[in-house]
Amino acid sequence: MEKKWWHNSVVYQIYPRSFKDSNGDGIGDLKGITEKLNYLKELGIDVIWLCPVYASPNKDNGYDISDYYDIMDCFGSMADFDELLEEAHQIGIKIIMDLVVNHVSDQHKWFVESKDNKNSPYRDYFVWQKGPVNDLESTFSGSAWEEYPEGSNDYYLHLFTKEQPDLNWNSKAMREEIYKMMNFWLDKGIDGFRMDVIDLIGKVPEKKITENGPRMHEFIQEMHEKTLKGRDVLTVGETWGATPDIGLEFSAEYRKELSMIFQFEHLSVDQQLGKTRWDLKDLEYEDLTKVLTKWQLAFQNEGWNSLFWDNHDSPRIVSRWGNDTTYRVESGKMFAILLHMMKGTPYIYQGEEIGMTNIHVDSIEEVDDVQSKNLYFDRIAKGYSHDELMEAINKKGRDNARTPMQWDESRYSGFSVSQPWLPVNPNYEKINVKESVEDKNSIFYTYQELIKLRKTNDLVVYGDFEAIETRNKAVYCYKRNWKNESWLVICNLSGVAQNTLLNEISAEKIIMSNYNKKEIPNSFVKLEPYEAMVVKLMK
Repeated sequence: MEKKWWHNSVVYQIYPRSFKDSNGDGIGDLKGITEKLNYLKELGIDVIWLCPVYASPNKDNGYDISDYYDIMDCFGSMADFDELLEEAHQIGIKIIMDLVVNHVSDQHKWFVESKDNKNSPYRDYFVWQKGPVNDLESTFSGSAWEEYPEGSNDYYLHLFTKEQPDLNWNSKAMREEIYKMMNFWLDKGIDGFRMDVIDLIGKVPEKKITENGPRMHEFIQEMHEKTLKGRDVLTVGETWGATPDIGLEFSAEYRKELSMIFQFEHLSVDQQLGKTRWDLKDLEYEDLTKVLTKWQLAFQNEGWNSLFWDNHDSPRIVSRWGNDTTYRVESGKMFAILLHMMKGTPYIYQGEEIGMTNIHVDSIEEVDDVQSKNLYFDRIAKGYSHDELMEAINKKGRDNARTPMQWDESRYSGFSVSQPWLPVNPNYEKINVKESVEDKNSIFYTYQELIKLRKTNDLVVYGDFEAIETRNKAVYCYKRNWKNESWLVICNLSGVAQNTLLNEISAEKIIMSNYNKKEIPNSFVKLEPYEAMVVKLMK
């Protein structure tokens, strides 16, 4: 495998609206990110993934883009972006942009010109169909088809909100516009793209095919040829419907498509037969560990994995499957060690490194997330109770990840000097960056140590993955092998002490322990709640 700069890099995802407000309007912005670059450098990350900052009416928090060549006013200006890019590069941090090209805003000039003029050259940029339409549903509830104008029997496709009309990737002219835009940003000096729902661009809606359509890889390969070829950049595709085979098609180097993908099978194990299972303890632990192992083995010799727990669409892992009260620190460290010692490029979502938790709300009026609100009102109309819907939103709602970054114990957590756009989690006085940096036993320093291990050990980056039988479903164990060296990773996924019997191990030293243990384990291992350790084995 040819070595790439992003193989031993660690990516930090920033949700700009919630990261740092520099001008006191309650909304995070580009200058706020620039202010905190030194903090990210101290953490040790190499790359920032910047969620959308393009011009947008903000119906879906920036994922509805009205102008790909401009910056949303609340985030600042293009000069502010250029300053961020320059200062990040000066301290060795790269920046990748969010590329949203499955859909645009209904206020984008292409759609504005096409919706009222059937002869517009932009009409073909979107998916229009005469009624009757099929029963394809939007991800955000309801039909994926919207009639416009009313009574016309003309419908456009929107796989998300009705304000996000889907682009028609069968239009060559539209694709050329997208490639022109991508080259604009690449020429500006950005270091790659995270590609939003990229597996939807090959959709065939008349056949109700959304993910992994027949022309998807053709489009990605054309995109590579027109924009990425000859550039040393990182590309990661969001692919909710990917299998390992599809993942390899995306990321195998000879196919000239992407660097890697985000797959979500591991975050789908608490969904079963349409009913949500809220806690990891309610699962067979092996439901999760089998998925993790499967994807590690699939990319053993070809392609490349992305590694992540949290993002802007998912609840906080420490609240989802860990323990965000008694064992918040221990479980936060355990999930970090489990993930970062695997093969692939790790992604840290803002606040994950200090153990930020989900937030609790009691009413739908407290919710900002359009997906959660649509689900609530849709399900209420179908007879679901308020209490069960609020339980679902508190466990899985996207606002959990979007509350402002908790910088210190001052009012509004140091995020802003005025009321933030989304309330700060009330636990900010105890969980914040200032507290974490001052406490040498905090989750922050576990992440920092894991990043250093990746940068200084080829074993962590390129070592083969080998699953180890533990005879205890609550204990996950694997080895990383590189040349003549092997490291053993042992994790207790549960909130109770566990014993496990491993095949005879001859350990040389403990590399990491979230309980700061010094005693080298033998074949009989006793683990505290959420305990994790990394052990170097004797040759």
